[in-house]
Amino acid sequence: MSLLVVGSVAFDDLATPFGCRENILGGSASYFSLSASHFRPVEIVAVVGQDFGPEHFKVFEGRPIGLDGLVQMPGQSFRWKGTYGQDLNEAQTLETHLNVFAGFRPVLPEGCRTASFLFLGNIDPTLQLDVVRQMAQRPQWIALDTMNFWIEGSHDALLDVLKTIDILLVNESEARSLSGERNLVKAYRKIRALGPRILVVKRGEHGVSLFTPEGYFMAPAFPLEEVQDPTGAGDTFAGGFLGYLASAQTFDLQSLKRAALAGTVMASFTVEAFGTARLQELTSESIQERMRLFSDMIHVSHH
Repeated sequence: MSLLVVGSVAFDDLATPFGCRENILGGSASYFSLSASHFRPVEIVAVVGQDFGPEHFKVFEGRPIGLDGLVQMPGQSFRWKGTYGQDLNEAQTLETHLNVFAGFRPVLPEGCRTASFLFLGNIDPTLQLDVVRQMAQRPQWIALDTMNFWIEGSHDALLDVLKTIDILLVNESEARSLSGERNLVKAYRKIRALGPRILVVKRGEHGVSLFTPEGYFMAPAFPLEEVQDPTGAGDTFAGGFLGYLASAQTFDLQSLKRAALAGTVMASFTVEAFGTARLQELTSESIQERMRLFSDMIHVSHH
């Protein structure tokens, strides 16, 4: 089943307690596609500037990642500069330069308009809704990420697009802000009434919570000795989650649980190195091995 991501491809300058990096590949579509492509082919719709050179395109080439919708425009690419303190769950934004992304109006190539799975990365909800309307047919699954900036500043537009989607992926503070509820079970009920059947709450080092009409599921984060850079972990999770679902033949609660495990495992790889470096070197064998270890770790026998 085909998979489409609409989001950002960017350059990041960042500092964590473990080091500093400049001009590394970032953006929601980058992390999502590099993660999802380990499970299913994926198409990117995004915009980059003329500073995005052949060496950057090579990161995607040679993988099952379609670039027909990755448009290069005159100007500079979207750039984010941030820093992390000892609390790696919270980034402090130092600078944001939208550059060519400021005028980004996604136009889906013809071949992308029939995708079975659509992930709407964290962009203006007006643009997210426009993408949904460009689809030639409704995808089987539409998933969306957003943030408090849009929840508070573009609330009505966000409510409009929420009516059209199946899965909302947000962190705890975003779920609470959108629902007005501190308790996540109550938050899910409020959010479900807005449109999405499924709520995925990304909880960083505390794992993930999955809420569906058929039941709930919580999983811890995969335990790691080394964490270098948490940037992009949420989009990597989304890529693993939707990539796994797109490769599955069933979409019941068990499949959604396994998809949550796949997303958690992919995110665990991302945070082990700066930027997308770990995702670029991953093998299917290492993914399967960590999936097996994670499944064994959280499995409890009924006997």
